[in-house]
Formats: sequence, C-alpha cells, structure tokens
Amino acid sequence: MYSEKVIDHFTNPRNVGEIADANGVGEVGNAKCGDIMRIYLKIDDNGIITDVKFKTFGCGAAIATSSIATEMIKGKSVSEALTLTNKAVIEALDGLPPVKVHCSVLAEEAVKSAIADYYTRRGEEVPPEAIICDGCCDSCDSCSTHAE
Repeated sequence: MYSEKVIDHFTNPRNVGEIADANGVGEVGNAKCGDIMRIYLKIDDNGIITDVKFKTFGCGAAIATSSIATEMIKGKSVSEALTLTNKAVIEALDGLPPVKVHCSVLAEEAVKSAIADYYTRRGEEVPPEAIICDGCCDSCDSCSTHAE
C-alpha cells in the first residue's frame, strides 16, 4: 500500500522540530482527517532556506509528506520553494494511495503558508503563488486546494 520511501520518512522523519527564531511559520490543517502541519523556515539575507523544520499531527502519510517536503526545499531559494507542488511530493515518495493525496496537498500548503508569513513579517507583499486558495471566492482558477 505504501512505498518504501513513505515508510522510511514515516519511521525516520527528517527535520522534525521547531526553529525558535524562524523567519516564517506556516500552519495548515484538514478538519476532515484531523491532520495538522506546521513548517518553520530560517531564511538568510540572500533568500535561501538555510533550515527548515516541521511538526505534524497526523497519519503516517502526513508525517512522510512533511518530511520529504522539508528535504525538497532545504537549501533552495524562496522562489524555488514556491514551485513545490503536491504532485512533486507524491513523486518524491514514489506515490501515495489516492485516499492519502490530501496529505501531499497539506505539505505544499504548509510550505506556502510559511513563505507567506516570511513576506508578511518583512512587510512585503505576499507573492500570488504563496497565497493558498480556500475556495472562498471565484477569483482563482488554479489552486492547490483542488489537487490532481
């Protein structure tokens, strides 16, 4: 049912914890399944993510997607991290069962939420690609809430 990579990231999660002096913190949750993810970012003056940690309350797939997402963005620029998609998270884990795809969406949204917080803390405009659509209006036609 789960790939070896999912099992590995669940049983040996990478980058678990908090960053006390984080530049950006993002938290997302799914009321339907009860998963909650919090991502902490440390970003240097050049816009590079030098450290990233996560705390996730949820199932094995939620923990695995959080773990792999942090590995995928660590050392990347903020703009590169904004290109992270739930599809890329799924591919990096060698797949997820269809019923667990929402966990990959949460991982993408947690990263984007932390980046949005980073821009807000700096008093800068949040880039459109960091804004998470919650379906509250008809203004977006491509949002991560409607993952493939």
